[in-house]
Amino acid sequence: MAGRLRAPTGRYAGRSAEERQAERRRRFLDAALGLFGDAPGFRAGTVAALSEAAGLSTRQFYEEFRTLEDVLAALHLQVNDWAERAVRSALADAEGLPLAERAAVLFRAYAANVTADPRRVRITFVEIVGVSPRLDEQRLARRARWVELICAQARAAVARGEAAPRDYRIAAAAFIGSVNGLLHDWSAGWVDATLDEVTDELVRQLLGILRPRNWPP
Repeated sequence: MAGRLRAPTGRYAGRSAEERQAERRRRFLDAALGLFGDAPGFRAGTVAALSEAAGLSTRQFYEEFRTLEDVLAALHLQVNDWAERAVRSALADAEGLPLAERAAVLFRAYAANVTADPRRVRITFVEIVGVSPRLDEQRLARRARWVELICAQARAAVARGEAAPRDYRIAAAAFIGSVNGLLHDWSAGWVDATLDEVTDELVRQLLGILRPRNWPP
């Protein structure tokens, strides 16, 4: 299929074409979360199976997407957007708190959002990996957004005298690798701990990066 089919225009049943298109897209993404986020996953998916799960036709699929990879790409961005909104909302709530408390609030918000549905964990950390160069680039671009968010918070902490002055880009990238791996393993049942214990460990790691032993506060 070279491109998407043209979606219908005009009003139907009291709804505009844009409203109907948004609903179709939501139904496809909701269905994809169920099919791609659970066994056997994206690589075993078909347009027919996804359309059936969404309660829509394959023609309607091609009005919204070109390929299943497009659906996975949109779903990956959506899951990341949910988590980012949760963190930025927590940022507002944590304004003025000391560094350790602020970090705990932010990471509890992130971990709670991502792990609220195990299928989100699988989409974010498993299904997106190795599908294509395009999706690898998207995954790394979204990771870069998280790196910059951590670096921005680190710079603010340095300005307040709460953290050691340094370039945090490499440390933030390494820390995000720890976050992804630990949350995935916890969600898969490979880590015998509560989510609070996992989050507390991640916060301790972050504070160790921001406040090394040889740095006097």
